[in-house]
Amino acid sequence: MRKRSFVRQGGYAVVIAVAGLAGVCLAGGRESRPANTLLPPPRPASLPTAAPIPTPAPPAAPVNAESAAVTEGSGCLRILTGVVGNQIRPATPAAKPETEDCRVVDPVVVEALAVRSPSGPAQVRLLPPPTVSCELARAVSLWLDTSLQPLARGAFTRELTALRVGGGHECRRRNRQTQGQLSEHATGRALDIFAFQIGDEKQGGTAVSVERPNGLEQVRFLDAVRQSACGAFMTVLGPGSDAAHANHLHVDIQQRRAASSRFCQ
Repeated sequence: MRKRSFVRQGGYAVVIAVAGLAGVCLAGGRESRPANTLLPPPRPASLPTAAPIPTPAPPAAPVNAESAAVTEGSGCLRILTGVVGNQIRPATPAAKPETEDCRVVDPVVVEALAVRSPSGPAQVRLLPPPTVSCELARAVSLWLDTSLQPLARGAFTRELTALRVGGGHECRRRNRQTQGQLSEHATGRALDIFAFQIGDEKQGGTAVSVERPNGLEQVRFLDAVRQSACGAFMTVLGPGSDAAHANHLHVDIQQRRAASSRFCQ
């Protein structure tokens, strides 16, 4: 008897479940039946048509590091050659390629750099013309125009006309040692200055030697030059720093940990 009662109850439950599902289906059928809705009026022909949606631009191709360096260097050269009075040109590639450690980025030959003077644009020649990186040439150009020329005019009431230089690009180690770190000259980012030519040499001009200044006036001028160089360059070495720099002023743009740090001796 208990078994028959269980079957009846189970059958009753099935009947109720089926009935419930049928109700849901009927209700769903009534809800899914489309209603009578009103459509919006057509768009007037007098209205302007909507602008098409712009197609997104394709992603830019990755920039090659070497091509970026060349572009930057070429921009540097265009800036310098665009200044009236600058005599600067790309350096001729060496017959024998330099090693990676001694390669100059954007090498240039600097014959003269423009400076301002009371009578108009003037030039400061570099004798002999050194081969340096364009980045260093820009630093020297700015230094000559904003610091050296005013210092020469204030000290001697004459214009600075030339720099006696040496040690541009040269693949070697610091202080010409056989071991140790490479010099900034190896990458063309350094310049050695031996003398400053004040006025025209043929018209009684004066050459101020870094190693042997003549008189207090020249000593004070060289002191001021050295202090100004410490602001324009990252490294400045000269007489008194060591034996290797006893006869010239070394300036370079070696990168340091902080952009404001300098090494001046």
